[in-house]
Amino acid sequence: MTSRPPVRLALIGAGFLAETRARCYAQVHGYDVQLVAVAAATHKRANAFAARHRIPQVTTDYRELLALPEVDAVDLCVPNHLHRPMTEAAAAAGKQVICTKPLTAYVGQDLPADASDADISGQSRAHMLEVATEDAAAMVAATERAGVQLMYGENWVYAPSIHRAAGLIAHSGGAILEMRGGECHNGSHSPFSKIWRYTGGGALVRLGAHPIGAMLYLKAQEGLARNGTPIHPVAVSAEVGDLSQIPAVADAEKGWIVRGWQDVENWAAVILTFSDGSRGVVYASDAVLGGMESKLEIFLDNGQFKCNLSPHDLLQSYSPHPSVLDNAYLMEKVSTSAGWNTPLPNEDWSSGHLAMCQDFVEAVAQKRPARSDGRLGLDVTRMIYAAYLAAKEGRRVQI
Repeated sequence: MTSRPPVRLALIGAGFLAETRARCYAQVHGYDVQLVAVAAATHKRANAFAARHRIPQVTTDYRELLALPEVDAVDLCVPNHLHRPMTEAAAAAGKQVICTKPLTAYVGQDLPADASDADISGQSRAHMLEVATEDAAAMVAATERAGVQLMYGENWVYAPSIHRAAGLIAHSGGAILEMRGGECHNGSHSPFSKIWRYTGGGALVRLGAHPIGAMLYLKAQEGLARNGTPIHPVAVSAEVGDLSQIPAVADAEKGWIVRGWQDVENWAAVILTFSDGSRGVVYASDAVLGGMESKLEIFLDNGQFKCNLSPHDLLQSYSPHPSVLDNAYLMEKVSTSAGWNTPLPNEDWSSGHLAMCQDFVEAVAQKRPARSDGRLGLDVTRMIYAAYLAAKEGRRVQI
């Protein structure tokens, strides 16, 4: 039996997402996955990450990483405004590219460097839609010109519950009439998430990208199975807001809801209309207590599926006081271990991150397309900013 050559990856970024990726790549089966280099903002950060994951080379200049001949693919675990330039540079260097969600965002990249926060978040939503979509399209074009892949890091596409549902939907031959899905928790702890110039939006772009990506993927797959043509979204309507500004919340002496959102929303609701007349209802919120909630419901003309990424009840726990479980990790964003909880046995598995990394490695090794690719990321970007436009102008936006 011929042994497979190793798949050699490099990570750009050394934060929370990079930790997740490194952990998952270490669990890929059937392939020799080697993390050969990492780039981070400081040598201290890069060296600490490299020591934890046994990575031999570190740098603070990602261009040095791209020049390494032993790197087959790079995984971009960096802020949104770096996605396009790093993708274009990686493609020019002949590297396969993995980019986290959203593929890109509007963060004032077309404005002078000294533009204020207000200048950036105050841009018209139509302008944001145009610029963000152009950036995403440029990333797809750059990788296609270079003959390399752009893999889009949407873990919901790979979540076991959604993947299983997709297979059963195809088996049933049913038509998806409606989908309802969202991601909610009690807000990001990062101050950067509260300012448009760093994230390109609030709950919609950070959390809503997940259900939007899954819905677009499922409808495209349905169309391909039915007649060889993907079913695409054709219109969007939306509302966004900051629920922490409700007086009873804003004026509370102590609040459990994360506050301090500067110029982004912490709540969003979106309705997608597809070309066959089906609908998708998306919700995203940073004002939900009790830990991460990630769910997707799929309604067919011949059945129904409920996909629970988080929480799910494979394991339930009860403790009368936080001291019982102390600082044990239970699940993302849960605020206390007291009372009833759902400690997730393997969050990387149930969220889809493990299967996603497995598919990306196989795509690089086998030189075949990944299930979640740059064109899906482009479509998600377009829908997010069309939703911002719809919410701002109070109208339904045609795609």
